Amino acid sequence: MDNLPAALLPYQQRWIADPAPFKLCEKGRRTGLTWAEAADDVLIAAAAKSAGGQNIYYIGTDQEMTEEYIQACAGWAKAFNRAAGEIEDGFWDEDKEDSHIKTFTIKFPDSGHKILALASRPRKLRGRQGVLVGDEAAFQDDLAALIKAAMAFLIWGGKVRLISTHDGEDNAFNQLIQEVRAGKRKGNVHRVPFRDAVEEGLFRRICLRLGQSWSASAEAAWVKETYEYYGDDADEELDLIPSKGGGIYLTMGMILSRMSKDTPIIRGGWTPEFAYASEAARWHTINDWCNENLLPHLERLNPNQHHAMGGDYGRVGDLTVYPIVEEGPDLIRRVKCWVELSQCPYRQQEQIFNFIASRLPRFRGAALDSIGIGATLAEFARQKYGSIIEEVKLSEKFYLENMPRFKAALEDGMLDDIPQDDQIRDDLRAIKKIEGVPKMPNAKSQKKSADGKRLQRHGDGAIALFLADYAMQRDIAPIDWTPGPHKRAGWDDANNQDDNQFTGAGGW
Repeated sequence: MDNLPAALLPYQQRWIADPAPFKLCEKGRRTGLTWAEAADDVLIAAAAKSAGGQNIYYIGTDQEMTEEYIQACAGWAKAFNRAAGEIEDGFWDEDKEDSHIKTFTIKFPDSGHKILALASRPRKLRGRQGVLVGDEAAFQDDLAALIKAAMAFLIWGGKVRLISTHDGEDNAFNQLIQEVRAGKRKGNVHRVPFRDAVEEGLFRRICLRLGQSWSASAEAAWVKETYEYYGDDADEELDLIPSKGGGIYLTMGMILSRMSKDTPIIRGGWTPEFAYASEAARWHTINDWCNENLLPHLERLNPNQHHAMGGDYGRVGDLTVYPIVEEGPDLIRRVKCWVELSQCPYRQQEQIFNFIASRLPRFRGAALDSIGIGATLAEFARQKYGSIIEEVKLSEKFYLENMPRFKAALEDGMLDDIPQDDQIRDDLRAIKKIEGVPKMPNAKSQKKSADGKRLQRHGDGAIALFLADYAMQRDIAPIDWTPGPHKRAGWDDANNQDDNQFTGAGGW
């Protein structure tokens, strides 16, 4: 018995021994940090409140990881001889939208605490108290939102632990580590590279569990083979060197190089009550807004050049975005105008689209996101303008076939003059390469507008620009006409039937 090694390796012991309320660990693959965390979590959950006991909330990135963790907790509870109930599985019941999230629970009757493991992050943690464990934090859908929720745990005397391998130097996990190291955020950072873990006994422990004899030569061969398996990814996966760009698809430098401070951004926002004003009042309000804010820019478009637009639709939380792109004589596609709409009623979104589309010289067409609420508006546009409107169902296949062309256009300077704006920049930065497919993740971000209000964005601008560039490159004949004069707003105009009034497929 005296020859048996300690259950935990030195780096695992250091992690558990650190009492910091907020701590992070950047680690190499399969170094056993989650297993060590499970041991600590069992001791905390099994302890009485007077002894520092608390509930544990573990958030993994998938069900397999979560099951592995909860099984480790069950094993530690048995090893520590702590009374614990059987593993209970169920679903997160705090929020209807998260009711699909699988949960695993171990209850400790003597302490009254529990370990609750979730297969993904719920949208709301609703004032929970205890210890929050984020495993493979760099791969969480929205680490920034998780951190924001986690800080509430610290306020009430809880603790936060984030454990992960790296996923690029621009990933929020790496940025958080840099903030802590720079002293901008309070917390402790642990670092466990794969080779350091081996030096502290990782391979010896593997041999012990497998019933094999350890030797220096066998260890060296195993390390060499492991690095060969990871190949070019070994720097990041094993040695903790975040790859440049990581999961980020478009680099900061490339995006900024394609931005122009001269490209106008027109942002319109309305109150929720506006949707229930009379049709005539809504139409005239929007028509006046279009004439005042959009018409001057549309009239400056070159009548000899092709134009196209993209559309990503939103209603209450997300934005509707319409980038207008012009193809120059040099074939470079330049953004000439950028329109963003917040809380705009569906009918008025159609009205604004028609106001723009009917005034675009040599209109090559538009590609409109037709998923969810966009399906109706894209269909209205297709009914009015015909086949030059494409109703796009964004899918992995569509992303895989077309996103590389979009990136190449930015890299080669064939798409230029994107508005110089931090929110649009962040939209483009939100595109990630996920399991080999460049696309927009599900996570949303929040930015403050100039008036201090919170704006929820889901890469709206990036998708709209992606679709606008796609529309410009479609092999289709443009609509070529010289638009006639349009009447200025007037109450009697509501009875007229032109492109900007109550006409078209919308039933106006």
